[in-house]
This record gives sequence, structure tokens and C-alpha cells, in this order.
Amino acid sequence: PAGGASLRLCGTRVAQEGINKPVIDRIIRVDHAGEYGANRIYAGQMAVLGRSSVGPVIQQMWNQEKDHLKKFNELMVAYRVRPTVLLPFWDVAGFVLGAGSALLGRKGAMACTVAVEESISEHYNNQIRTLIEEDPEKYKELLQVIKQFRDEEQEHHDIGLEHDAEATPAYSVLKTAIQLGCKAAIFLSERI
Repeated sequence: PAGGASLRLCGTRVAQEGINKPVIDRIIRVDHAGEYGANRIYAGQMAVLGRSSVGPVIQQMWNQEKDHLKKFNELMVAYRVRPTVLLPFWDVAGFVLGAGSALLGRKGAMACTVAVEESISEHYNNQIRTLIEEDPEKYKELLQVIKQFRDEEQEHHDIGLEHDAEATPAYSVLKTAIQLGCKAAIFLSERI
């Protein structure tokens, strides 16, 4: 029915009637970019630390990020959302951030993970609030996806803390710098 169609993610396309297209486009575009960037960060960390004792931990988190990216690739098709034009930049920047933090050692890689995942969890929480304000029933499936991914990002954050992220030299400076970069990436990817 026009104006109040419920969204079902069973097929390859979602009915567009009754949805706030600009809000949904912005959410899916930025989340796709974020999951793409996270994959590149973990790829960079694995390139440096993949054979170390922390390699399996990083690989486990990366595997979840791969699942997140796959889901947002599907959602982009289902909702007919274009990706950000900044993907080539996030490709390089993500890998450099991952490899660079890993060059600081296990603790540096985990400090990066804590900083990024804290930013992403906060970002997902903001999106959840937005969708609930819009219409929690209409966006039920998308809310479920975002809540699940938020919880998994929070697990990655906690894993980083468990692996001595806070013992990284200049931890608070590194964390603040990475989080400022995350905020800029979110702002730009929502819009461009």
C-alpha cells in the first residue's frame, strides 16, 4: 500500500513507498563505507601482524567485518543506494591506518580497534535513534541489522581493551586522532 508499505528484505529490492529515502540513503551509504573501511583496516593489520600471536584475534574480527560489508552490499542493491565516491580513498586510508597502527605492535593495533569501534558503536546508536524516531516498525529489519552490527563492533572494542590497547604509548592522543578521522569520514561519506 502506498505511503505505508512495510519494508521486507526478502527479495533483491525493497519497496520504496513510505520510506524516508534521503535518511535511508545516507544511513546505508555511510555504513557501507564504514564497513568497507573497517575491512581495509583489518587487512592492513593482518598484513603486519597476521603471523603473530594476535593474528587469529584480528582475523576473527575481520571475518565479522566481512559479513557486515556483505550485508551492506546487499542493502545497497535492495534500497538502490549509490556508494560514496570516496571508496577509493577509504581503500587506501583504511589499509594505511591498519598497517600503521600494527607497526606500533599488538597494542597499537588494538588501540586503533578500540578507537574505531567506539566511534562506530556511537554512530550506530545515533542511527538507531533516528530510525526509531522515524518509525520503528517500518524500519524493523534495518534496525535489527544495525543493532546486531553495533553489538559486534562493541565486542571488537572490548577485545581491543582486553588486549592492552590502553597500554599503547600516547594512547589518548592516538585514540583522539583516529576518532577525529572517523568523525570526518562519517560526515563526508554520508554526503558525498
